[in-house]
Amino acid sequence: MDEPALIYDLHCHSTCSDGILSPSELVSRAKSKGVDVLALTDHDSIAGLAEARVAAQACGLDLINGIEFSCQWGSRGVHVVGLGLNVDSPELLAVIEGQAQRRAERNEVIAKKLAKAGFPGALEGVKKLATEAAIGRPHFAQFLVDQGHVKSSNQAFKKYLGAGKIGDVKNIWPDLDEVIDWIHAGGGQAVLAHPNKYKLTRTKLRALCADFAEYGGVAIEVVSGKQAPGVAEDMVRIASEFGLLASCGSDFHQPDPWQELGSSSRLPPGSDPVWKDWNIQRPTVNVELGV
Repeated sequence: MDEPALIYDLHCHSTCSDGILSPSELVSRAKSKGVDVLALTDHDSIAGLAEARVAAQACGLDLINGIEFSCQWGSRGVHVVGLGLNVDSPELLAVIEGQAQRRAERNEVIAKKLAKAGFPGALEGVKKLATEAAIGRPHFAQFLVDQGHVKSSNQAFKKYLGAGKIGDVKNIWPDLDEVIDWIHAGGGQAVLAHPNKYKLTRTKLRALCADFAEYGGVAIEVVSGKQAPGVAEDMVRIASEFGLLASCGSDFHQPDPWQELGSSSRLPPGSDPVWKDWNIQRPTVNVELGV
């Protein structure tokens, strides 16, 4: 009898960006959910990989070095995951530092806009919330909740931080082709993150995937988080059209309402997986860690 297929989750977040679990807690939870191969892909950061690797080695889980870069495709913000990175690459470390500076500048602008709207102290507040993590809009949302300005993070985005709202600061990220070049320079594979979440028409989505492939991207996430029936199969067709491989990931940030680790791991028939040339062996260690 053939061994069951390995369970891959190639997109998730820890406290080193906007997740709520530490890197080691994230690995522990992934193991408990049956994940065999995990990529930690914090936003514009590889700060959690060393801690995650120690935990992964302890429990017999394969960890893939990853990151999720923010970038621009025309006037639209998109995200690109880098998998299999050389974390000692000077080129990679330099661009991560540049992204951190861009994020810092953006956070200052968001805080100033929120102050004008009657919510002072946002920058200081999100720094306390984030501690050492890369600050993002979810931290501003939590600040607004903690200060009693809104009842939930969802309400914070709907009223102040979402698209077109006062805290929606755009056009500070590098272009898509530049980010793909960064990932190549770091020895990794570039994967277009959650393409269905950009709410593009089919024509524009195909144009995005065409450009992504032309710039050297190798895969798209055909399965990402919670998707409607039929989306994954459609993403496989688009990937095949442009010669792109298929990836999958939960995009886990925290338990409910986010998709659980390992639950977005099954690629539809006809997929050409991004890991097809990876040398991954089924782990022989099987130590269950508590969450």
